[in-house]
Amino acid sequence: MLKFIIIAIAGFVMWKLFSGDLQKKQKGNEKQQEKKIKAGEMVKDPICGTYVRKDGDIRVRNGEKVECFCSFECRDKYIKRIESETND
Repeated sequence: MLKFIIIAIAGFVMWKLFSGDLQKKQKGNEKQQEKKIKAGEMVKDPICGTYVRKDGDIRVRNGEKVECFCSFECRDKYIKRIESETND
């Protein structure tokens, strides 16, 4: 019975250590992303609002403005919206 209690306590301690580490990493990633947004390295996707890298691969030039997208689906929605606005 004592072995079971010791194993349970050791398992709980290990779980707390790993869960705490994951929370620290998540907070660190959030802070890093906020710094990139403030520095202008990340921009907001005009369709879904996700922040993406400014030098990402999925971009569309609309006149002088270059829009960056998180996915091809968002890019296609944006193109359709531009086409419908120009047809009106």
